[in-house]
Amino acid sequence: MSARLEAESALTDRYQTTVPEMVRRALRLGKRDRIRYALAPDGAVVLTKVEAQEASDPALLGLLDLLARDMAQRPDRIATPDPGLLKRMDDLVAGVEVDLSEPLSDADE
Repeated sequence: MSARLEAESALTDRYQTTVPEMVRRALRLGKRDRIRYALAPDGAVVLTKVEAQEASDPALLGLLDLLARDMAQRPDRIATPDPGLLKRMDDLVAGVEVDLSEPLSDADE
């Protein structure tokens, strides 16, 4: 009979959880890695690491392909944004600093 390791974690109010350390090590997970959940007919859940080449969003790739084709077919429609719009955008983000590698605060959990 093979040994079975088990771990637990809790769900936050936003249905988020921390992957236990032994699972992170076993799957070689790092920050920003993606995981896949597979639900078996018997109710068991299998957790696996999504490899980098699998992590692409097919909807996003389709949109980017559409935009690239449209730009190639209609280059005359490519224009710079209106200066007023650019100023409004700059005003909206003035003084806002974002560090994407910084962990979420407890309030954002």
